[in-house]
Amino acid sequence: MSILATAMTSHVVTAEPVAEEKPIDREKKCPLLLRVFLSMNGRHNNCNEFSRNECPPNELQVYTWTDATLKEITGLVKEVNPDARRKGTFFDFALVYPDPRGPIYRMRDIGTTCSGVKNPDDIKTLADCRFQIGDYLDIAIQTPTDRRPVNRRDGGGGGYMGRQHDRRDRPY
Repeated sequence: MSILATAMTSHVVTAEPVAEEKPIDREKKCPLLLRVFLSMNGRHNNCNEFSRNECPPNELQVYTWTDATLKEITGLVKEVNPDARRKGTFFDFALVYPDPRGPIYRMRDIGTTCSGVKNPDDIKTLADCRFQIGDYLDIAIQTPTDRRPVNRRDGGGGGYMGRQHDRRDRPY
């Protein structure tokens, strides 16, 4: 029996320790400048606006850390933009980053938050979204008054359809 027990213990597989991300000490670590571009029409800014050595006009500069959540950034936007404070306002986040293969910028959706409603994307951090220093953040804001009524012939009932998920007008 002891030979069998010895053979069994010699084949035990140990898992490699997973490197846990340590929380950033915001008292000791210097924040980064995050350039945020807002769009109040419910659509993201066009990537071409970032490629001409110019940026869209509605810019908000925020000093933050890579562990900032989308909900934190939503709160900062609501502090400076009174139109975005209403309950039910959607904030659609996208990262804008330079394409390594050419002189253009690319855009990638990273999450959505809603004022007054809990959402799984609320706890996403910039680091979770693979944000790198130098990237921009583009936020498309859609207030509850911007929502269009549902067309009953399309199978929808009365009321509002909420957030649009049809992104055919976007170049990405």
